[in-house]
Amino acid sequence: MQIRSAADSVLGIFVTYSRKTDRASDQHRPAIDNVATLASIAIERNINETSIKKAAHTLREAEIRMALAIEGSGTGIWDRHIATGEIHYSPGWKAILGYTESELSNKITDSYTRVHPDDIAFVQAAMQAHFEQKTESYAVEHRIRCKDGSYKWISSRGKVVSRDSEGKPLRMIGTTTDITAMRALSDKLQQSVDLITCLTNEVPGLVYQYRLLANGEASFTYVSEGVRDIYEITPEQVADNAELIHAVIHPEDLAAYRTSLQASAANLQPWHLVYRVVLPRQGLRWRHGDAQPRRLHDGSTLWHGFITDVTERKRIESELQEFATMDFLTQLPNRRHFMARMEEELAQVQNASDTRVAVLMCDLDHFKTINDSYGHAIGDVVLRHFAVILRAELRKNDTVGRVGGEEFAVILSGVSTAEAHTFAQRVQKQLAATPVVANDITIPVTVSIGIACMNETDVSADASLSRSDSALYRAKNGGRNRIEIAID
Repeated sequence: MQIRSAADSVLGIFVTYSRKTDRASDQHRPAIDNVATLASIAIERNINETSIKKAAHTLREAEIRMALAIEGSGTGIWDRHIATGEIHYSPGWKAILGYTESELSNKITDSYTRVHPDDIAFVQAAMQAHFEQKTESYAVEHRIRCKDGSYKWISSRGKVVSRDSEGKPLRMIGTTTDITAMRALSDKLQQSVDLITCLTNEVPGLVYQYRLLANGEASFTYVSEGVRDIYEITPEQVADNAELIHAVIHPEDLAAYRTSLQASAANLQPWHLVYRVVLPRQGLRWRHGDAQPRRLHDGSTLWHGFITDVTERKRIESELQEFATMDFLTQLPNRRHFMARMEEELAQVQNASDTRVAVLMCDLDHFKTINDSYGHAIGDVVLRHFAVILRAELRKNDTVGRVGGEEFAVILSGVSTAEAHTFAQRVQKQLAATPVVANDITIPVTVSIGIACMNETDVSADASLSRSDSALYRAKNGGRNRIEIAID
């Protein structure tokens, strides 16, 4: 017969046999059933006892593992009974502060005396917020006094595990972890970050990190305080919208700015660019950008760079360029600059045979006598006076230069020799109408002028200048204050 459990599952088979050939009589049936019942009870008990022992062993193993894990992690456990004002600490918790298992009271009021005075308020506020169910759990980091009087940083976490019918907390269990080393490392890292930030903020210019994603999206992942001066934008603004930078770049330089960045990203070559910005407060300024790109694993490009204000440098360069190309006394282009313009005009004449360019050589008559009679200072006044007259008669596309002591040359673009002759007459007439007056002395000044045209067959710009100089020589020999046209 089958032996069944209380749940009617089969536990085994009970077999009876007799020496007699006839089957057991009904009078033996109750006894057999009783034996089977006792057997099922014994089997079930054995099974239950085995299960209980196995579960207990598993529980002990889990407890041991948990205890070892807690001990190894430097974590202590606390159990707080809110109604009685008691709190119980595990040996590991006490060990964090340097106490033995028999030390420390269980009064919650004593526990607060160990919290650092600067931290007590927010620790109690966090605890109360959890009691009032404003937070899912209690979690704070604060300082706590050890047995030797020093303070450690701890992370304390807990949760109310039981409440009364009105929701008031009854019991709370939590853990405490020593995070002193982690806080020290965090503080050290923060100090390094603060130092780097202070250094970059003190550097004149903008230190930045710029990231361009593979899909074209871009952002400034870091900008120093210098962005306020370089672009007149706050760090917060540029962090939210990188396009604000493009809005202040000079429209004529924006295309070059974008193209240079794209080339730098494509070839991973350093980015260098000098460009202009137009700012609300500072107006037009020059900026010089330098950055080193590198490719990230996601395909984006990251630049670490530096942008400086080079407005003053550009101003100095412009002044140096002006000094190199201008005559200081008359503020007209000097011979070098004038000859460069002559070469440009000759190239146009040679490229287009119908282009006309007239070249005039002008020489102030008897200038040496003026210097000898009135002094070099008056001679300088005469030169500046004549320069003003020449400049006033020029069109925008004409060029004048001082090519010698009292010699001036003029390029008239798109005019014939006849038109150049008319121009020369106007200059002589204006010079005669406005004599130089110095020290109450009127000094009449005249000028001799030679005129020549550029030819496409000229081998250099000197050729036409030489022809006009020859015409000037004839004007001088012819009595001065004359105009002569070169014979080609």
